[in-house]
Amino acid sequence: MIRFASLALLLLAWQAAALVADPRRLPGPAPVFAAILDEAASGALFVNLGVTLLRVAAAFVLAMSLGSALGYLMGRRPAVDRLFDPWLVVLLNLPALVVIVLAYLWAGLTETAAVGAVALNKLPNAIVVAREGARALDKNLDEMAHVFRLGARTRLRHIVLPQLAPYIAAATRSGLSLVWKIVLVVELLGRSNGVGFEINMAFQLFDVRLLLAYAIPFVALMLGLETFLVQPFERHVSRWRRGPARGPGLV
Repeated sequence: MIRFASLALLLLAWQAAALVADPRRLPGPAPVFAAILDEAASGALFVNLGVTLLRVAAAFVLAMSLGSALGYLMGRRPAVDRLFDPWLVVLLNLPALVVIVLAYLWAGLTETAAVGAVALNKLPNAIVVAREGARALDKNLDEMAHVFRLGARTRLRHIVLPQLAPYIAAATRSGLSLVWKIVLVVELLGRSNGVGFEINMAFQLFDVRLLLAYAIPFVALMLGLETFLVQPFERHVSRWRRGPARGPGLV
């Protein structure tokens, strides 16, 4: 109920601001929702949302896969950590806009460049979180696995992954919010479809109503994924920390 009350308060504030503002600069909720319905009826809204979501998913999976693997190696192997840590520092401090522009200059205005640029911006975040998780692994469990001569696959499944899962969930939550924002910038600068492209078109036409008609459904969709997918996943993988003392592999 508190969430719905907060949303209602936000709509009231929006409506109040629209009453005193220039309607061309800040349209009220009614005309924006009418524009959303128009775009949905034409099918353009769903097509562009789908295209953007595919880019978000591709970049997110690529960054999380590579980042988790490299972060684990850096956390477990000091030599690997020393080798790649300078690269990580550079990526953490490199502006997203620079990465996007360079990707387009080097690879052209292609889908590969767009997804790659987004993934590269997310990669250092995943590496840092996975590295901290690898450093925090319980050494006693490692010794137990060695004593019982557990195979690499069994050790990964029952000892490593359960301990890394909360860190991966945290990287998932922070990374998803980062990826979808950068995807919009990538689409705005160099793609011919997607939510970012439509926002760019609305900006060029100074059509705030159309801009909000694409921004609001996309934000709502991302909030839905966060609420109904990411947060439950984070609670699920962290449940063993709240239970009685037992090995994470026994959950």
